[in-house]
Amino acid sequence: MKKDPLDVVCLGEALIDFVSEKRNVSLEDAPGFLKAAGGAPANVSVGLARLGKRVAFIGKVGDDCFGRFLAKTLCNNGVDISNLLFNKKHKTRLAFVSLSREGERDFEFYGENSADTKIKKDEIDASLIKRSKILHFGSISLISNPSRDATLMTAKIAKDESVLVSFDPNLRPSLWGNLRDARLQILNALKLSDIVKMNIEEIEFITESCDIKKGVKFILEQGVGLLVITRGRKGCEFFSNKTEGRVDGFDVMAEDTTGAGDGFVAGMLAEISEIPYDNITDKDLHRVFRFANAVAALTVTKYGAIPALPYKDEVASFL
Repeated sequence: MKKDPLDVVCLGEALIDFVSEKRNVSLEDAPGFLKAAGGAPANVSVGLARLGKRVAFIGKVGDDCFGRFLAKTLCNNGVDISNLLFNKKHKTRLAFVSLSREGERDFEFYGENSADTKIKKDEIDASLIKRSKILHFGSISLISNPSRDATLMTAKIAKDESVLVSFDPNLRPSLWGNLRDARLQILNALKLSDIVKMNIEEIEFITESCDIKKGVKFILEQGVGLLVITRGRKGCEFFSNKTEGRVDGFDVMAEDTTGAGDGFVAGMLAEISEIPYDNITDKDLHRVFRFANAVAALTVTKYGAIPALPYKDEVASFL
């Protein structure tokens, strides 16, 4: 029986965010934490599903209470979890997060040898990629093997099948034992990517330059077709070999910036999935990034990542 096509497949880590109940305190002084499903690719998958897209998630979690909670969360939000695997030997990754008054975050990760790093090449369901328009992934699955090889193989399958490849480095320096390796692996991913979202710090890290114009040129020279640089409430800038532009953000009261970038990516990919990408116009791109900025803005008005991601009708009302 032929299966329905997908808009996006997200590959990578699903984890638990424990967010401090009290703001403007260090993790050391946090009195307690609220549990929330998280992990950048998992957040993006839920964000897309809430925006009405057909989306699947590929990854591995521990066969523990947290892994089952993540599976239930994804499933309840309409994400296809047929390739979400459970590992009996390794636990689900955990992240503890404290927030400043402005909603900025401080992270502490637990799970150096966590289940998400254990997905293997032969465990990837390639049929999900082949019936999708877009594959999206981040850099955390590139930190170590076997997930590194599985991720790069999946991106190559997507390229071979003319599936758009979206990459968000989502750099977390504390998770990498060697930052030179982080740069190398991110560069390897860029060479397989069509659409890349970065912030200024990531551009400077990857290109080893504070000159943003040179940085943009360097990224595009890796074969990237569309680069978007996010600037928080200031919006974003986009660049390709044919065009460039800027789209203003929205000024909202930020409660928690956790998941803002993932909300942005979900909004961006939701809109791009509806456009013939090979013929995308400046007008299309401005519409895409206005929508993505709106999703990100709504995401920061609530606590947590997945719990804060908006539904399609909320974005429509906001705009």
